[in-house]
Amino acid sequence: MRAIVVRDFGATPEQADMPKPEPGPGAVLVRIEAAGVNPFDRKMADGILDGKLPHDFPMILGVDGAGTVVATGTGVSRFEIGQRVVGKFLTPPVGHGCFAEYAVVPEKATLVPIPEGVPIVTAAALPTAGVTAQDIVDAAAPQSGQLMLVVGATGGVGSFLVQLANLAGAQVIATARNDAADQMIRLGATETIDYRRAPITTALAAAHPEGIDILVDLVSPPEALAELTALVRDGGSVYSTVFAADEQALAARGITGGNIDSKGRAPELARLLNHVAEGDVVVPVETTVPLNEAAAVIAGRAANGPGARGKTVLTI
Repeated sequence: MRAIVVRDFGATPEQADMPKPEPGPGAVLVRIEAAGVNPFDRKMADGILDGKLPHDFPMILGVDGAGTVVATGTGVSRFEIGQRVVGKFLTPPVGHGCFAEYAVVPEKATLVPIPEGVPIVTAAALPTAGVTAQDIVDAAAPQSGQLMLVVGATGGVGSFLVQLANLAGAQVIATARNDAADQMIRLGATETIDYRRAPITTALAAAHPEGIDILVDLVSPPEALAELTALVRDGGSVYSTVFAADEQALAARGITGGNIDSKGRAPELARLLNHVAEGDVVVPVETTVPLNEAAAVIAGRAANGPGARGKTVLTI
């Protein structure tokens, strides 16, 4: 089968012919039809999980995948052949991902059925970015009318976060270049800040001198995050997905939150899919790329990172 692999940590991703996997006990074989691309894919190829989990080489990349169950191992009870599914294809040993025509995953992993009416490409864009956004909203628990600033709002996580926070009742302020402002408003932002025209701290302080309740920063380094944190009311909350928060300094001001690492699994993904099926959440797919061009996409840029306006999805 065709797959996108790296032959060692830090190697250039390439397309290779790999053996078609077979499902063992408690696992399912999925014919992959679409796979979401995340900045984490490049990090995984560079060895971010080295020493934390065992790896197999050549390492097939890809975490977010969607397709159809074509075989099941003994003892499988949650899924049936022919069922459309989506999930995270990252289980030890690392190296058996979904940037391939077929992938095996344990049925107890983060894997859920795709609701009727949700396209495969749409579903494939959800797991990592969408579940991360859901975890942030669950942790922040915004109350109706609270002001939430989302820094990095136009990327994969940010695009979901704006919508989910709006659904929860927050008034969302999204950082976005002027040419992306309309998109953010359509996704549920109350207002936008163009970080190229003025520093975010300056613009925010002018618009909201009383401060904000919640800050979620998906991109800023520690120094920039500390400046933004000064605009959060005492007793508010701050979350960083890039581990830039000084949690002791936050606690000294009674600010909750800190560095957040998504732990969401199947229940959170199923909730997201229901929102999509009901039309409450739009999945912003910016680009679709065929598998034979995937290596260049992964090697050439951090898909869905800062500056992106949605998700990149491989079609297989």
